[in-house]
Amino acid sequence: MRLPRKALLPMGAALLSLALVQCKKQEPETVTLGGPVARIEARQEQQAPAQQAQAPAAVSDVLKAPRPQGGEYMGLYLVDKKVGYVFNDLGPVPGQSGRMRSINELHFKAQVGARLSERLHREERVYESQPGGRLVAFTIEQRGDGGTQTLVGTVSPSGMSVVRKRPGMPDETVNLPPTAEVVEDADQVRVALLRQANVSGSALDGTDLGTYKVSTTVHPAEERLISGVKVKVGKAVSLSEKEKVPVTAWVAEDGRLLELEYGQTMKARAEPEDVAKRLDMVEVFGLTRVVLPKALPPEAQAIPGQVKLVMENLPEKFQRDTYRQTYQKQADGRALVTLSARAPEPKRLAPRPLADPEGGENLKSSIIVESDSPQIRELATQLVAGEKDAYTAAKKILGWVATNLKKDYGASADRATDVLRQRKGDCTEHSLLTVSLLRASGIPARRVDGVIYMVNQDGVPALYWHEWVEAFVGEWTQMDPTFNQVVADATHFGVGQEGNAEITPLIGTLKVVEVR
Repeated sequence: MRLPRKALLPMGAALLSLALVQCKKQEPETVTLGGPVARIEARQEQQAPAQQAQAPAAVSDVLKAPRPQGGEYMGLYLVDKKVGYVFNDLGPVPGQSGRMRSINELHFKAQVGARLSERLHREERVYESQPGGRLVAFTIEQRGDGGTQTLVGTVSPSGMSVVRKRPGMPDETVNLPPTAEVVEDADQVRVALLRQANVSGSALDGTDLGTYKVSTTVHPAEERLISGVKVKVGKAVSLSEKEKVPVTAWVAEDGRLLELEYGQTMKARAEPEDVAKRLDMVEVFGLTRVVLPKALPPEAQAIPGQVKLVMENLPEKFQRDTYRQTYQKQADGRALVTLSARAPEPKRLAPRPLADPEGGENLKSSIIVESDSPQIRELATQLVAGEKDAYTAAKKILGWVATNLKKDYGASADRATDVLRQRKGDCTEHSLLTVSLLRASGIPARRVDGVIYMVNQDGVPALYWHEWVEAFVGEWTQMDPTFNQVVADATHFGVGQEGNAEITPLIGTLKVVEVR
């Protein structure tokens, strides 16, 4: 059990490339003179006609926007504790006319329980440098927690070819649909501030290689206290359809990215290189857990079972009634949350394969889930054999994963086939392999992020961040392969799905003030 990797990596992903806030191809806009970037543009336009005649071919606004030379470092903070740093840079490709390159790196390091978790995620993307220039190639390097691999991609208008390289294993080639990402996508925040206009577009995600819509809104300039001095800074807010959490950026007049705010508890701050790389030794479980005023009653862990919690700082968008969770608003702004658990109704159970009631997303194979992989399909066939009842088949899959995967935090993997090969991991690996096998068996399934009740060695009752699964077997039901629960008990409070960062604003802010 742990804080799901996506609760940290999306922050990294947003920081990794706030640059990856996207902008679709647009015609040049009229920018009102007077802003810092506009003044630079105005000075450029006052060059002599002879100089203008010799100017190179038009380049994207992303190269016109001012920025620090040599890149910039930012410290990455979770609940005001430094857990990593980010580096990003952007500029022409040396020796290649008409090409531009963006580099984004995330380094994460923290104590998680008794283990030290370290992660590097580095992306290098190459674009055509003219306005609206295409993304033509990328290299994504991942090391440490989650596994080591390099993805080398070439991009054309008809699709993407990605070669996956892993130590000691043969290279794999994956062909994927084309992406709409263009050169302005390399730094939409500065493009938006340069134009003083809102922009929108699409982004190729560096973890699942899916393309997602992103929009950025320009806000009025603000005064902020930077190093003890009040300065006027530009402000822009980006929102990805994947992450679903606003990322606020503050940029100095000279183009320096000063701060990024990802919800209330995760931030990145501009720092010199040596300071950015100087990390706190943070224990993530203790830092992010939700302490309870008292232990949960025994009926919370029974099936059927129920428990009621009064919560603070639970935004309304999370208060959506489901078959497991219902909400009542309290007069003081708090929410009374009723958590319940029961086995699926026998009369609603259905034979497999089943259609996905949500249109097919929960049956889809991907570079992460890999339910179309021959190894995954072969194991799924062995486990369910000729079993037609979807719920019975799902229980067989869950039981196999629960008993055949060793619980080991230090053996994380980001791909289902890697989990199957190493046969160990924590809640993320248990859930990923279970979902992959369920989909390969014709059972719609997805991963659920949230918190689960535990009393650790310090004796403090608390909710810890965790991941489990939800399967459609004629109706939706939640199951926990990490703890071998065919019905996830009522101590599970789900708030999001793996693959987005929707839960991030809750980390460090969610409180339980009463247990009923």
